Amino acid sequence: MKKLAGKKIALLGSRKIEDISKLVENQGGVAVSRSAQGTALLKDEKLQYHVEMITECNFDWIIFTTGIGVETIYQTALEMNRSDALVNSLQKAKIAARGYKTANMLKKLDIIPAVRDDDGSMAGLLRELSAHSLKGLKVALQLHGDPAPHLKQWLEDNQADYEEILPYTHIPPDEKVMDLLLSEILDGELDSVFFTSTPQVRNLFSFARKKNAEEQLKTCFSEQAVALSVGKVTAQALHEEGIARVIFPEAERIGSAVIELARFYAEEEFKD
Repeated sequence: MKKLAGKKIALLGSRKIEDISKLVENQGGVAVSRSAQGTALLKDEKLQYHVEMITECNFDWIIFTTGIGVETIYQTALEMNRSDALVNSLQKAKIAARGYKTANMLKKLDIIPAVRDDDGSMAGLLRELSAHSLKGLKVALQLHGDPAPHLKQWLEDNQADYEEILPYTHIPPDEKVMDLLLSEILDGELDSVFFTSTPQVRNLFSFARKKNAEEQLKTCFSEQAVALSVGKVTAQALHEEGIARVIFPEAERIGSAVIELARFYAEEEFKD
């Protein structure tokens, strides 16, 4: 008998849904698409202003959280004929970076971060940043999709004067889809919910809070629906939202996550 037989799994991503569905079906499960990703809309109208601020060395620290954020800021500087000034300013500022894609993009610009996360997560970045005092300093915080509430709270607690830089404005996921997803979880209709990015986590819990159903949602994830994550970074976002039981593979791969979920259910069945 296939390990996901009889299991209904919601896919919260917006890409490769057919491919992921086949992986689930190959294990005997039923996959349903419930996109909680939201979409990047346009370059933020304030981005040129923020690029100008960076090139004028207005920040003591610049915190980059995504590779695409670094790339978008650099491309915007190119369009403004300010790319050399941008790189010079980045070399003078103290840089903190989360994730290998971010570090690789900075490396292309000959920028070596003063602070790197220890595990690819926002929490890992925060652990490393905690060794530094940012009190009274001007900080640029580049975000993309993930609002990073704990990191922003830490900056506020440490009295840093920070400015958010959002390379793209975002539109939230379809409200009808989110309403359906939330009610399916709360009604016990889903066996597992598959998160493939941190924005999906934030979007679901923000929606639940708006509906006054956050605690109910947490209870469902602890007692009924299994939270499945594509990797440790997204798993960390779930932990930050108060979800203790999160299944995820060591290597961040969609196929590996599905196999990990199948293994989880097989072990649960063996316990019974």
